Amino acid sequence: MTASTIVGKTDLGKLKAEILTPQPGAFRPDWFRSAGYRQAEKDIDPKHLTLIRAAAIYSLFTLPEPHIYENDIIVGSIRPLFVNITEDEGREAAELVSKYPERNFFTRSDHYAPDFKTILTVGIPGLLKKISSSRKAHDGNNKAAELLDGMELALKGLTDRLKAYAKKAGEMAAEPGRDPENAARLNFIKENCLALTVSAPRSFAQGLQLVWMIHSCFLYEGRYAMALGRIDQYLYPLFIKDIDDGEITLNDATLMIANTFAKICESRIRGGDDVVNICIGGVDRNGKCAVNPLSYCVLRAVRDVNMPGPNLSARITPDTPDEFLDECLKVIGTGLGYPALMNDEANIPALLRYGYEPEDVRNYCMVGCIENFLPGQQPPWSDGRFDPIVYLEKLILEDPELEIAPGTTVRPSEVKTMDEFMKLYELMLVRGVKDYVDNANRLMHVDDPDASTSPFLSCFAEFCIERAKDINNGGSKYPSIHGAALMGVGTVSDSLAAIEKLVFNDHTVTLRELAAALRDNFSGHDELHRAALDAPKYGNNDDFTDKYAVWYTKRISEEFYKYHTYDGGGFYTAMAANVSNIHAGRSLGATPDGRLAGKPLSDAASPTYGCDRRGVTSTILSVSKPDYTCCACGTVLNQKFAPSAFSDGKREKLLQLIRVYFKRGGQEIQINSTSRETLIDAMEHPENYPALVVRVSGFSALYVTLAKEVQLDILSRTQHDEL
Repeated sequence: MTASTIVGKTDLGKLKAEILTPQPGAFRPDWFRSAGYRQAEKDIDPKHLTLIRAAAIYSLFTLPEPHIYENDIIVGSIRPLFVNITEDEGREAAELVSKYPERNFFTRSDHYAPDFKTILTVGIPGLLKKISSSRKAHDGNNKAAELLDGMELALKGLTDRLKAYAKKAGEMAAEPGRDPENAARLNFIKENCLALTVSAPRSFAQGLQLVWMIHSCFLYEGRYAMALGRIDQYLYPLFIKDIDDGEITLNDATLMIANTFAKICESRIRGGDDVVNICIGGVDRNGKCAVNPLSYCVLRAVRDVNMPGPNLSARITPDTPDEFLDECLKVIGTGLGYPALMNDEANIPALLRYGYEPEDVRNYCMVGCIENFLPGQQPPWSDGRFDPIVYLEKLILEDPELEIAPGTTVRPSEVKTMDEFMKLYELMLVRGVKDYVDNANRLMHVDDPDASTSPFLSCFAEFCIERAKDINNGGSKYPSIHGAALMGVGTVSDSLAAIEKLVFNDHTVTLRELAAALRDNFSGHDELHRAALDAPKYGNNDDFTDKYAVWYTKRISEEFYKYHTYDGGGFYTAMAANVSNIHAGRSLGATPDGRLAGKPLSDAASPTYGCDRRGVTSTILSVSKPDYTCCACGTVLNQKFAPSAFSDGKREKLLQLIRVYFKRGGQEIQINSTSRETLIDAMEHPENYPALVVRVSGFSALYVTLAKEVQLDILSRTQHDEL
């Protein structure tokens, strides 16, 4: 049978049902890792921590029995990590593993896009050859030799894992009574896995299999939000060769990708989703439009899977064909809420500010939600939330412990002009940025980096093998970066506009009187509350308010740009919040824009929900005014359109709206297309909507599984019915 015939016999729907079948036992990767540690402690000098870690990784990859679904084409599953062990056995395993603490999100464990291009080019044998060459180049350097030995052992674990899957597939194919077509598919899996142990991948199926097996190994290590990156670029040479040779069709490629992406949803069997960012489109290293037939296959595969987990991002350029953007909108219009649309014309200049080589910047992808990342060229990502509203609240209320800045004696209630007030607020924010940076660098600090190496992960970063250095210890091409998500641009802009209008222009109220009203949560201050709500709001193409969003984006980004991470990397900024705007708002009192205590802040780069009253065009004109080339991390602009906006004849208007937004400098847009009525009914009757997917903020999720406060936040977004 040909590859095309074998692929065409699989059933995606049945595979999804298999994947979502509950798994008995407890998810205990530490059980397998502990076995490696136990043996390593007997065989390896305790001073050689990298080798001990590598031995544990080898056990983690090779001890679990492979699991192959009946409808698999591309194999690799987390199901083998579910085991039935006693409480004492679990405690013993956890205690042993705890002796070798792993890095966490802040100390750079995950949220990483590997260098898949290199391993697809040279294969596992090629990486092992590079390790051998590096060992000779660093002869006499014991530290380098230990890391290289650890990397080699980790890759041996990957090789033996592929062999184990090949053996399992062969055994299943030989089972008595096995259907010949089913056996042929299993032998196809066997041959692909074995081929990858001796050479670089020679077909699209083999390339995709190697990528997924590596990704599943990261999951075994406990890494989260590991991106697949620009899959339509690094797999394209294998894809187009098979297409040209008649080995596969476009539909075959789409089905293989869907078969792979469906397994991202395996995480749900242990209680949650994994946010695996996949990037398509954009430009190539030479700046030319890189959309290709594989880009469309990936897009359609995500649509066919129709589940949260594959977090698709589409890079858009001025040269991106309208056909591709229209296909993106069709997928968004199904209700999935992705792909998120990213503007190369904003993201590339933003990243270039940090001194990266232009060819590398043009190859950027995303990790996690929307975080811009150079695949395989920098350590794993970390980020946090910067809340400017806290400092505005302290300033207006004249917190008794308030120290605006050393030597500053002026109190906010004494200022006579908006400019004077802004100078005080800016001093507060400058101090806040420094406090944030100091805390972030404290969280990122590792006392002994040599005791916290990542021998497997380091195999998939450029220069780690050549330099014989760990990815988090100088091995990667570029240093670490940290993203500061700037929250509440709508709340900030609306509050500052209200202060300017009510206090300094109309003299409706003094700052002291405003502070009193905020302390009272506007109770007994009904007229002032109405005036605050009626003050100009961000999102209506009104420069009176929009100028504060422009100031906020630029000024705070400039302040963060002054600082560096522990190894000399940059602090990026983003206009994003995930769902932190809800939690941040819960701990804050009332704000000058009329928002009541405890209510959510505005979300990410979006105007405050319900305050963008002049239609989507005015919203887009407002939100595109800030200079997002200051925000190297990225932006989240949440918008909601009625499902009718995605129908034939109307979708063209939406496409042109996005083109205008990006031409004016907008950085990102993500869209929900589920009607308000459907969302309300889903809250009241969740049993009728088990598969309803919505865009939350930087990721999509099943609506009925979200906390009620998050459901309400999505529901409150302004729905645009007309374009």
